[in-house]
Amino acid sequence: MNAKHFSNPWVMFPKPNPQASLRLFCFPYAGGKALTFRTWTSSLPQNIEVCPIELPGRGVRLMDKPFTEMSLLTEAIAEAIYPYLDKPFAFFGHSMGTLISFDLARKIRKKYSLFPAHLFVSGRGAPHVPDDVSPIHALSELEFIEELRRLNGTPKAILENNELMQLLLPMLRADFTMIENYLYLPELPLNCSITAFGGLQDSRSTCDRLEYWREQTSADFSLHMFPGDHFFLHSAESLLLETLSRKLALLTPKVFPQQPVILG
Repeated sequence: MNAKHFSNPWVMFPKPNPQASLRLFCFPYAGGKALTFRTWTSSLPQNIEVCPIELPGRGVRLMDKPFTEMSLLTEAIAEAIYPYLDKPFAFFGHSMGTLISFDLARKIRKKYSLFPAHLFVSGRGAPHVPDDVSPIHALSELEFIEELRRLNGTPKAILENNELMQLLLPMLRADFTMIENYLYLPELPLNCSITAFGGLQDSRSTCDRLEYWREQTSADFSLHMFPGDHFFLHSAESLLLETLSRKLALLTPKVFPQQPVILG
């Protein structure tokens, strides 16, 4: 195994695969961590190396200060993952992770003239469409926790554990501050294909809002809806991974064309 698989706190490798033909970088939702994607390797094509991103303030980086500004975060991630962009790669992000992956794709286009082979966006409408949801990052502690409960993304056992919540609240507030203060700036569409995923019962990221992602690519676009609310990522995981697998299987032959077989 290459030593660089151990040397970077940003990139996790649940199952290192140096022979992979494509790396799939995965970005979590607000409050999420790299562990969210720990089982994905077993459900995706064998030539894919799953590379979850561990953001500061959670998981094994619990004591690191979380970011509150998207541009600073994606600048740091761009530098951190550059050594791993030596082979074809794709991005998958859910909710907050969708914004991160989109902003990062733009960042590495400008910084390194590189782009992902495919951008998978999940559980969040296109960034150029204004979000009409009231911000929550500045609410009082009780109100903020109640909003987290309503969003249904934080386990009840954690919400009711005061000591644990005191540890996690700074990270959660930082995540929502970053999302809610995100400023979209017009740029040329990305030249990689985009696939959008959504939950049929997700009132915030509706099919119509996801459809606007079409305007962020000059290449192909597709949209897939699954049963479930905003966190269909978990409740419909098998269906999501099945679709993701099909997309990746179609992608990798284009990235690495089969060499002709010479007989005799």
